[in-house]
Parts: sequence; structure tokens; C-alpha cells
Amino acid sequence: MTQLTINNQPYDLLKQEFDASPYVNGNGHQVATLEDLEQPVSKGDEQVAIENAVYTILENIGEDPQRQGLERTPTRVAKAYAELTSGYHVDPEALINDAVFDVAYDEMVLVKDIDFFSLCEHHLLPFYGKAHVAYIPNGKVIGLSKIPRIVEMFARRLQVQERMTQEIADFLSETLQPQGVAVVVEGQHMCAAMRGVKKANARMTTSAMTGSFKHNPQTRGEFLDHIARHSSHR
Repeated sequence: MTQLTINNQPYDLLKQEFDASPYVNGNGHQVATLEDLEQPVSKGDEQVAIENAVYTILENIGEDPQRQGLERTPTRVAKAYAELTSGYHVDPEALINDAVFDVAYDEMVLVKDIDFFSLCEHHLLPFYGKAHVAYIPNGKVIGLSKIPRIVEMFARRLQVQERMTQEIADFLSETLQPQGVAVVVEGQHMCAAMRGVKKANARMTTSAMTGSFKHNPQTRGEFLDHIARHSSHR
């Protein structure tokens, strides 16, 4: 019979004898022991409450929550909602992480085609799409990666697209005090595709403009031209 070794030590599969003390691998990292793996993962009160609620939903739509295939569904759903609503728990200051820099640049900065996924607050069904975000600096610029992170912070919560669009614009305005901010969001809503009106190809576009984008037609037009060129290549 082939003998299994762990950390170069023999492990008897029949007797299941194994030193449960922590050991260090060749890279110097502590490796979990069998004892560690056997410890139950603690759940927060919120996760337990969501699991119980999902269990109740399954019962009330006529399903058996204990049948194969659904046994772990309440746990999976609770974990999924924790991820999909993680934006509530993002610290904005930690997200920015001092990535605001003094730069003598006063032309448009545009980040487009930012994918997002969110949950409609009316039906808890997904809506998703792309966000296009621009600003004109007033002596300060923000790190490139921060703009998609800002979009994600507001998308990963229960939302309506109109409010999400405005929140992104307001946050950038407050953070940078720029000459202007422009945000356009294009979304497809499962609550309109899967139920209700059942129009799978309908798209919703929302915008929020501040400063020079709102008051200067030429600046706004330049931004919208960029978006139009994006749309023509889809």
C-alpha cells in the first residue's frame, strides 16, 4: 500500500495519526494542520439571519431546502449577498489611500468602459453595464485605478441607477474639487428583462454633470463625443 507523507512525515491513513501542531513549509509559511481544518467556521449574526431567511423563502415557494442541491443554498446565497453588497463596508479614505496628486494638468481625464454589477433595490435583481467617468482637474488628479474602485464602491450595494450615477459624480467632486465631473452609466436591468415588461434588450442611460461639463456645452459635447465613439465600436 502506498504511504502518504505530509511535510516529509509518514501519515497512516488507517490509524489517522498525525501531529496536529503547526508546521512551516519550505517557503517559511505556517501551514494549516488537520486540527485547524476541522474547526468549524464561525458565522456572523448577519449571515445566519440571511441563511434563515433564504431557507424560509425556499420553503414558501414549495421547495425542500434539505434536498440535494439546496442543502447549502442558504449559505451560498448569504455569502453572495455579502460580496454583492460589500460597498456598504468600504472606507472611502482607505479606498483613496492618499492617491490624489498635485499635477499641473487642466484637460479632460476620461476613464470609460468600466464594468459594474449592482442589485436593484426594488426587486433585488441584478443590473449591470458600463460607466464612463470624466473630470477636468483643478490642480489635482486621482490614481487611475481609483475611479473603477469608486464605481464599484457605489455599485456593490442596493441601488437605483439614477442615484448611483449621482453618487459617483458627487464623490469625485468632493474628493478632487475639480473644474467639473461627468458620469454616464449604461445599464441593463434584469427586473425589466426577466419579469414585468420582459424587454431583454432595453438599456437605461443616466448621466450626472457638474461644473464645466454642466455649464459649458463645448466641454460637455467633447465628453459625449468620446462616449459616442465608444458606442459605435461595440
